[in-house]
Order: sequence, then C-alpha cells, then structure tokens
Amino acid sequence: MPAQPTAVIRVQVAQSELARVVPALCGEVWAFARNAKLPRPGRHLALYLDGAITLECGVEVTAPFVGSDRVVCSSTPAGRAATTTHIGAYTELGAAHRAIKDWCVQQGARLGGPSWEVYGHWVDPPALPRTDVYYLLSS
Repeated sequence: MPAQPTAVIRVQVAQSELARVVPALCGEVWAFARNAKLPRPGRHLALYLDGAITLECGVEVTAPFVGSDRVVCSSTPAGRAATTTHIGAYTELGAAHRAIKDWCVQQGARLGGPSWEVYGHWVDPPALPRTDVYYLLSS
C-alpha cells in the first residue's frame, strides 16, 4: 500500500467511545478541509496507531497542507497490508477485523503495526455502508 496523505485529529479514546468519537472527529476535519479549501478531500478514515487506541480520524487529502492547532497533516502507513471490505453496519466491523487476523494466522503473516478503516462515501438513498479495513504487515 502506498501512503495516503490525510487531514486528521489525533486523540486517545476508550473502545466504548469509538462509535461517538469517530463520526464527530471526521465531521470536524471535513469542515476544516472545506474551510481551508483543501483540494478534493476524499473519504473519511480512522487510523488505529496502537492497542491503547491512539487514533487519527479525518479525511484523505491529495497533498500535504498547513494544519491548525487541532487538525494536522499525516498519512496512512506505507507497506504490505492485509485488507478486506466490509459491507454492512459499522457495529459489525469486528467481523472484518477478525477475518484479517484469522487470515494472517492461516498464512503465517505477522501484523506489523497500525490498522485503519476507510469509510465509503455516503449515498442517497442510504445503502449499507462500505468500509475497507487494512492491517499493516511486518516485512
């Protein structure tokens, strides 16, 4: 996977707060991207940096930018990654994460760091959301 530049807010949260925090931060970063006139902001994402749930939430961007005191320029990791696509409710995303971890065990692949979720664009009328899930693999 190539690195994807992002506009994000970095926080540390409890697992129980994810359903509230991720959409709120993605919305805040989207508003920043619009106000800063960042060209073609892309899909929302959440990057999980560690087991303590240090999280970067925001949007894909096309190039580095000057951030604010809250929104910073970052990127997704570059390197080999295991990935799957989940179509369905966000509350069922755990199955996609388990599927990747199970695949890694079956293939003898080792997880090598962060994982991230990239959320598909909203469609009207609302359909089942698409979420692409990635895990960085060790070399």
